[in-house]
Amino acid sequence: MHDVLQLDITGLPQAWISVEQAACLVATDAVVWSAGDQPLAVMRGGVNTATGRQSVLAVPPIVALRGASRINLFDVVPTFGKGKLLKRDRHTCAYCGVVQDHRALTVDHIVPASRGGALSWMNTVAACRACNSRKAARTPDEARMPLLFAPFVPSRFEDFILKGRYIRADVHDWLAARLPKGSRLS
Repeated sequence: MHDVLQLDITGLPQAWISVEQAACLVATDAVVWSAGDQPLAVMRGGVNTATGRQSVLAVPPIVALRGASRINLFDVVPTFGKGKLLKRDRHTCAYCGVVQDHRALTVDHIVPASRGGALSWMNTVAACRACNSRKAARTPDEARMPLLFAPFVPSRFEDFILKGRYIRADVHDWLAARLPKGSRLS
């Protein structure tokens, strides 16, 4: 089942929420606007004894909530994770350029951890096991293994694409339309 993309009133992604959570927001009139080609789910309730009609609640795939965000989400660095890093680098080894299955890739520290290199977006890249072993505890320059692409910190919109498990095409298109110019995820 797909999750619902929750936005603030300005359209900044806030969270992936369940269909049930989104249904509560729609039912309590907390949603200011919504987007998506068609409802993600249609929930049916009881039958009104006076009219004989069943209550129906359509849950859109993207909902924007009333009020402003409590924090500036552009100041929040996306959480780091191996799965998101591999998606960011498109499952491509940063040294040899070969696209591989996620199980065949490792996370390589550009400045080795043994030398104080941080586990961060800007100091890590996807690497195949062979290249990671060949580079060992050296920098790319020392190992004479230049990076084929530069690491980057994902934008807010890129982060939501990276952490979404099953993103509907219309939601992906909505997020992709807001990616920074030159994004490798577009």
